[in-house]
Amino acid sequence: QVQLVESGGGLVQPGGSLRLSCAASGSIFRINEMGWYRQAPGKQRELVAIIRSGGTTNVADSVKGRFTISSDFAKNTVYLQMNSLKPEDTAVYYCNADIRSITRTGTYSYWGQGTQVTVSS
Repeated sequence: QVQLVESGGGLVQPGGSLRLSCAASGSIFRINEMGWYRQAPGKQRELVAIIRSGGTTNVADSVKGRFTISSDFAKNTVYLQMNSLKPEDTAVYYCNADIRSITRTGTYSYWGQGTQVTVSS
């Protein structure tokens, strides 16, 4: 079994900052990439940022220059530093990881339970 646990969400005023963390645990052989997605009420889940084990990243245009993704693959952890937050960043943020498990053949996508980020004055 593999689990992803997020932390760091909350309520913040516009212009503020938050840092999300996600730690993967369980029967992990190798993590290929980790990332963050978000889903606002009434909208589809969208990519925020991903980082690969080699260090390359993809960041959504809507958050580029404000959000930074980083990771410590030795600790199976990914972070999302969110600065200059806007009300439109309000959403549930989900951690995702592509993991090769010790107990299963192949690579699978795993999701965390989500953490709420609310940007409001």
